[in-house]
Amino acid sequence: MIDAGLRVRAFFTTRDGGVSEAPYASLNVADHVGDTPEAVARNRALVAERAGAPVTFLRARHGIRVARVHGFDNAPPGADALVTSVPGVALGAIAADCAPVLMHDEATGAVAAIHAGREGLFGGVIDAAIAELLDIRGGWRAPGELSASIGPTICGRCYEVPEDLRARVGSRHPSAMATTRQGTPALDISRAIEARLDQLGFDQIVRSRLCTAEEPDLFSHRRDGVTGRFAGVIVCE
Repeated sequence: MIDAGLRVRAFFTTRDGGVSEAPYASLNVADHVGDTPEAVARNRALVAERAGAPVTFLRARHGIRVARVHGFDNAPPGADALVTSVPGVALGAIAADCAPVLMHDEATGAVAAIHAGREGLFGGVIDAAIAELLDIRGGWRAPGELSASIGPTICGRCYEVPEDLRARVGSRHPSAMATTRQGTPALDISRAIEARLDQLGFDQIVRSRLCTAEEPDLFSHRRDGVTGRFAGVIVCE
């Protein structure tokens, strides 16, 4: 587990410590990648033990939909961001190259778990999640009380994309534009998210420098194809 560095209970899982067999070994928390339901259930239970509460894991749609969660839900609606202001509720953002992002609003105690890939970033999933947190506040005030942690993500050295795709995402998020080690077009999703959060006045931004494609202790769909998923988990306190 990797501590998210926020003022509430928040962390990112790794591949280690679960019961799944290869190619999902071992702490796969995704139920849509071909792993056995029994293994996934046990892995999620292990993560819940660390969180101190059952975790509602989002079902990513690679868009900008946000869902408000009021209690544990084993089958939440498809969304790329989950938000709650209910103490004791834990949220999880599943990923395996895209960015899992955790947010905390100290003004209300509300938290968010976000799956941000290139399409979600381009469409505005970060902004949509913040808007939901601000709706809980009842408006924009004391923006410095907002904090976020960006988990392990495929880096700009590894995330090769066509030039037209880099230009498209870069037109909205210039800091996303990157180049691979081979000199080909790439995207740096995590750097772009950090830049956007900074623009929006976040008081604390923690950004992991671990690359999913480079780090064997993390799941990477780009590197491995058939594989598991890790998660960012945050608990409303």
